[in-house]
Amino acid sequence: MDFSKTLMISASGMKAQSERMRVIAENVANKDSLAKTPGENPYRRKVVVFKNALDRELGVSRVEVAKVTRDRSDFGLEYRPGHPAADENGYVRTPNVHGLIEMIDMKEAQRSYEANLNLIDAAKAMLMKTIEILR
Repeated sequence: MDFSKTLMISASGMKAQSERMRVIAENVANKDSLAKTPGENPYRRKVVVFKNALDRELGVSRVEVAKVTRDRSDFGLEYRPGHPAADENGYVRTPNVHGLIEMIDMKEAQRSYEANLNLIDAAKAMLMKTIEILR
């Protein structure tokens, strides 16, 4: 495998993980947002789905974001009888975003991004060393 293929594969991994981090940041930013009217749903957590994509030009498989979907897990309930979105029993639906899960997902995405970056650095160092030897 040549260096350009290595760099392209790692770059695609970094791009996919940066999109994942953006979605996670959106989830965290909206974890406390509530509906404004009764019966309206609050923010629903988003999840990134990856896919393998064949790059025919390079002849390698790369990772890409296939789609960003909504997490279909149940909303939480919080007792807030004075809130405009409270039901007849005084409960308000809360987003299905859990801060701890989002932070763990963010850490995983960050480590994957860093691993790809380290691979690019290693490939670049090998290329520079090869050029130095050839001089």
